Amino acid sequence: MYNLLAYIKHQKGQNEAALECLRQAEELIQREHTDQAEIRSLVTWGNYAWVYYHMGRLSEAQIYVDKVKQVCEKFSNPYSIECPELDCEEGWTLLKCGGKQNERAKVYFEKALEEKPDNPEFTSGLAIATYCLDEKPQKQFSADVLKQAMELCPDNQYIKVLFALKLQKVNKEAEAELLVEEALEKAPCQTDVLREAAKFYQKKGDLDKAIELFRKASEFLPNNGYLYHQIGCCYRAKIKQIQNTGESEASENREKIKELKKQAIDYFIKTIEKRPNSLYAYSDLTELLEAEERYQIPFNKELPDTERQQHRQHHCNFQEHHGKSEDTAVQHHLEGLSISTKSTEKEKMKNQLQNIAENQLPQNAPNYWYRQGLIHKLNGDLLQAAECYEKELGRLLRNSPSGIGSIFLPASELEENSEEMGQGADISILGELPDP
Repeated sequence: MYNLLAYIKHQKGQNEAALECLRQAEELIQREHTDQAEIRSLVTWGNYAWVYYHMGRLSEAQIYVDKVKQVCEKFSNPYSIECPELDCEEGWTLLKCGGKQNERAKVYFEKALEEKPDNPEFTSGLAIATYCLDEKPQKQFSADVLKQAMELCPDNQYIKVLFALKLQKVNKEAEAELLVEEALEKAPCQTDVLREAAKFYQKKGDLDKAIELFRKASEFLPNNGYLYHQIGCCYRAKIKQIQNTGESEASENREKIKELKKQAIDYFIKTIEKRPNSLYAYSDLTELLEAEERYQIPFNKELPDTERQQHRQHHCNFQEHHGKSEDTAVQHHLEGLSISTKSTEKEKMKNQLQNIAENQLPQNAPNYWYRQGLIHKLNGDLLQAAECYEKELGRLLRNSPSGIGSIFLPASELEENSEEMGQGADISILGELPDP
């Protein structure tokens, strides 16, 4: 992690801070891997050489190049060495990068295990990489690798919770819950354990317990938008639980739903403030808000009179616009896309939607950029879709007191036509985004 942090600091031009991270990495290696300090230090020494080179301090860069050379000559040949510890190091690095790198991480851990099949660290890495890939239906794995990692690393509570989540998937929830309880007892403040345990209770339907654990994790990680988003999702699920009972109209339940809705909205807003590019959070937020409420999002609860007046003006703009324009054709096609199951019908509707959006709607129309993003998404152009969604978020949040709209729009666009903020987006179409 120190090496990865050093890389990030270097990319930001903070080379002295990067060197300090590398010093901390080196100290940690000396403390935790005394018997393998040279091999384990190769990556760190290489990073030293890289940073010093880019700082123009070539003599110091050469010192670390020579150190790497000496170790490689000792164990293999100059500048090249094959060893399971380095494969493991590369596996962890790829795993930290996540997403598309998980498959490659798995390969490196497997390669390391070929040399040392019972190594606890290598086995843990493989188990975590395998678990991450298990989310893909076409790559389902058995729980054996997680079980083996748990047996080799009995003190690794994170692995224990991952194994429990795997057991939960195969309907062994009672056995899984015992493991979760044990992990929480032994690691009550470990954030990754708290997060995964919360997921377990979230899937189980014990939403109060899930909220408790997500909140506890957020106390240690106050800037983690993901945790706030999950808390909001739990509150939203509690609303649906009440609605599914068919008793949501009872007066006491109406009040409860109102309070739960407020909590969910607050946490989705926190998510957007911490992660302004979180499309899922914005989609979930708009799902909960009534059209009139959306333009009064309380990013700051105590606003000056001038800003409260701005919100009132946005509300008036919205009411005026709403009475004049209803782009129902686009809405109907979006609804059709969400319910149609035949690919030919979806393709036809998609083409009709694209034709309407491109030929009949001006760029300043409500939801214009959202629709363009949806079209790109349906066509598989995810990068272009993301750019369009960013523009839509920038427009909708342009006048937010928190200033987060500036993240998505250039200053020129922020200044012109600011009254568009009040010409809202239709809530229902934002439900098209998939759950995280």
